[in-house]
Parts: sequence; structure tokens; C-alpha cells
Amino acid sequence: MSEFQDFLKHKFAFVAIGEFQAGRFVEAQRLYEKAVATYTHGFKGAYLMQKPDTDEGIAVIMWDKIEDMEANQSEAYQAILAEINHLFVHPPTTSFYEVCSEIEGEKED
Repeated sequence: MSEFQDFLKHKFAFVAIGEFQAGRFVEAQRLYEKAVATYTHGFKGAYLMQKPDTDEGIAVIMWDKIEDMEANQSEAYQAILAEINHLFVHPPTTSFYEVCSEIEGEKED
């Protein structure tokens, strides 16, 4: 029965949508990768997407539970967040989403 319950558990996604100051996306990407590297328990993956030819982006961070993200708010993470915040044109829009479907594509050898 435990395996069935595990099958029913859904991951959660933290989604941030924002725009960086002109020409600052690469710097923000470096800081994003540095921040994500601090995550441990419950972290399931991260994506950073950039709208072509702009400084607009979407970050998606996957977690087992929302509480796992909260538990990963270390001092190192907070320091990196302080560095990245000044790069935004406006504060990003952020939300949590429950992952309802997860469909993987073909895996290459």
C-alpha cells in the first residue's frame, strides 16, 4: 500500500517570472545556479528559461513538498538572493503549483 501512496504524491513547483535589467540576464543566471546549488533535502530539479532576445525569464524549481523549499533557506541562499534581487526591473511574480501531470519524453542513450 505504501508504494501506491507514493505514486499518488505530487511534487510542487515554485515558479518565478521576471525581467532583469538590460544585459544582466547572464549575471542573474550565474547567481540562480549558485543559489540552486545550495539546495539539499526535497529538491527535485530546476529550470531557468529565457525569452529569446530579451532579459525576461521564468525560473521553475521542483520540490517534494513546499516545506522542503522553506527548509532550504540557508544563510548562503539568503546572501545570494540579496545579490540577485537588485538585478530585477521589478520584483518577480512568484507562485507555488502542484504538479498534476508529469510526462517524460523519449530518453536518448
